[in-house]
Amino acid sequence: MAERGVRMNIWNGLDALPDDLGPVVASIGKCDGVHLGHQEILRRVVAEAKRDGLAALLISFDPHPTAVLAPDRMPRLLQTRRQKMASLDQTGITDFLILDFDERLSALSGEEFFSDLLLPRLQLTSVFVGENFRFGHERAGDVKLLSEIGEREGFAVHGVPPVVLDGEMISSSVIRTAIEQGDPELAQRMLGRPYEVTGEVVEGSGRGRGLQFPTANLLVENELLPRAGVYVTETVALASRHPSVTNVGVRPTFGGRVLTVETHLLEFDDDLYTERVEVRFLARVRDEMRFDSAMELADQIARDRAAALSYFQHARIEIPR
Repeated sequence: MAERGVRMNIWNGLDALPDDLGPVVASIGKCDGVHLGHQEILRRVVAEAKRDGLAALLISFDPHPTAVLAPDRMPRLLQTRRQKMASLDQTGITDFLILDFDERLSALSGEEFFSDLLLPRLQLTSVFVGENFRFGHERAGDVKLLSEIGEREGFAVHGVPPVVLDGEMISSSVIRTAIEQGDPELAQRMLGRPYEVTGEVVEGSGRGRGLQFPTANLLVENELLPRAGVYVTETVALASRHPSVTNVGVRPTFGGRVLTVETHLLEFDDDLYTERVEVRFLARVRDEMRFDSAMELADQIARDRAAALSYFQHARIEIPR
């Protein structure tokens, strides 16, 4: 059931689990973004599983529980499904169980979630969760309840402290805010990698090429875009990484109204139409601006390009592949 490019086993529902899965070390959570806090929990899961020769299992939910319980408050997710699978795969998790989150599941108490749903199909040896982990109907269950269930059912429970950066607890919501406010550097420090969007390159208006700065126009698959503006980026295209500068915005100089993502690869001029690319956001250059003429815009793009070139010449960075 592994998805393309992913080595871990992906199980859609408890009925899909193989009968010979055996004892597992597990974690439970949405892991939106698979940030450094998630990675620390999963690191402990994988370490214990390797030590004992067991499967390392992450149990998660689809759709996001908030989409069912409070759709008006549903956050924009930090990753596409494909991106999330790739990030989880890099943690060393061997098995990923996706539970269909619906009204029936949401009505289960914390006790019922384990006794009626998980334990008849899973042989848990240890469960690692964040110290603020909540589960069950109305999120009434906590690590204390989980520890009581574990003691009764024969599995250990480990509450993992949050990862803190500059005095602030790393969380998906904090990262989301950083991206929305145009701070890709803070997002990168909390994610452990640059924030990236992915999508197919589609035909644009051709204005970039007319200004001598051809751009790849993305049909973005991600829900969350950085705040409108110009960014230093790295674009992964045709299996290679390319320095780039990217505009997120509506192109006000030309009277645009639709939010677009256009990336200019600094040392690349091949045709990327219909190719899927990834754009990794590294640093913010400026806000989006309206110019009085295409000539003024071209001059500013040249300055943006120079700023990006300077960034790559002076910044000592190693971006994950």
